[in-house]
Amino acid sequence: MATGKIVQVIGAVVDVEFPQDARTARVRCSEVQNGNESLVLEVQQQLGGGIVRAIAMGSSDGLRRGLEVKDLEHPIEVPVGKATLGRIMNVLGQPDRYERRHR
Repeated sequence: MATGKIVQVIGAVVDVEFPQDARTARVRCSEVQNGNESLVLEVQQQLGGGIVRAIAMGSSDGLRRGLEVKDLEHPIEVPVGKATLGRIMNVLGQPDRYERRHR
């Protein structure tokens, strides 16, 4: 699992630099610890030189240069099946806290 560092934050857009030997072409989704919370970053563009441009899937408040970012080695995934039928989910596939809508 590759780890990198944030090099730039502009609103929800976050640039992350991974080591040159990391396979950044395979980096699709990353995670950064922002205080007590974990924030998922979805990679949108390869800028070259080991730098990727990502979109924060939540508030980027508190993100700063130098924070460590971990490559999750998989894209954002949303579960499917009877357990999720009728549920409302966010973009990360996390269900809301309310009961199922489908009856």
